[in-house]
Amino acid sequence: MNNIQNAFTIQDLEILTGIKAHTIRIWERRYDLLNPARLNRNIRLYELPDLQKILNVSLLYKHDYKISKLSKLSDKELAEEAKAIALDGVSNNYQINSLIVSMFTLDEALFQEVYLQQIKKSTFEEIFIHTYLPLLNHIGVLWQTEALRPAHEHFISNLIYQKIILHTASIKAGSSTNGHMHILFLPNGEMHEIGLLFLNYYLKRKGEKTIYLGRSVPIENLFYLNSQFKKITWVSSFLIDKPLDEKEKWISDIGELLLDTKNNCLVIGRIWKEFSERSSSSQISFFESFGDIISIN
Repeated sequence: MNNIQNAFTIQDLEILTGIKAHTIRIWERRYDLLNPARLNRNIRLYELPDLQKILNVSLLYKHDYKISKLSKLSDKELAEEAKAIALDGVSNNYQINSLIVSMFTLDEALFQEVYLQQIKKSTFEEIFIHTYLPLLNHIGVLWQTEALRPAHEHFISNLIYQKIILHTASIKAGSSTNGHMHILFLPNGEMHEIGLLFLNYYLKRKGEKTIYLGRSVPIENLFYLNSQFKKITWVSSFLIDKPLDEKEKWISDIGELLLDTKNNCLVIGRIWKEFSERSSSSQISFFESFGDIISIN
């Protein structure tokens, strides 16, 4: 139970909701919106119900609800209004907010409840792109601001990982007969594979043949596969930045892997922006995000 975060500062609320701390303080004074515990004159501590409430208020406020009206609603009424917006298809923010609460409370049942609601009317692809991907991007921001504990990130990431594996396992083997194989791998030291796993699912669902090699694959292990398939599209992704000399070495190694072949390589990650602007290789393509890959396939 010690891993469950149940106390938040006003700065935490600002990061999680996008509502400025100054604005939250005004809403507290003017509308009695929240009643945090006070450690001293300057430090307020908020509990999980406060987080849920301000997430709902944030969603409704961004959809032109007046704060004067919202302040008069009960917590239950706020939740119902937020659900109504989500059900109208205006936004997936309610589901994302619920998953944020699931993450901080380590509540797997809540995660599953949100998933079951969504899968009734959306494809898994839609759920991932419009709910899980924005959530993961938001988690990335929380990491940068040190507002998130590793236990929380691992908890929610593993639940999403399980859903990808579940849906991938339900797809029949690729029917493509053109000898084209997509081989997906993460480079040495890279452990964040959810995006690449989803791309593997996406390609399989389209009928493409794929081989998923997973994490930390040394490039020298890939040369053997060149002789096994007529045409290969190599796909790799990066989240963790690397020194310039390591990037140059990796690109050089990929160049050797592609040498004297008609194969190509898709490299995903914002860390390659500089390389993408000066790359002259017709066999290596750079993309900032998985969304860019999906839009062209």
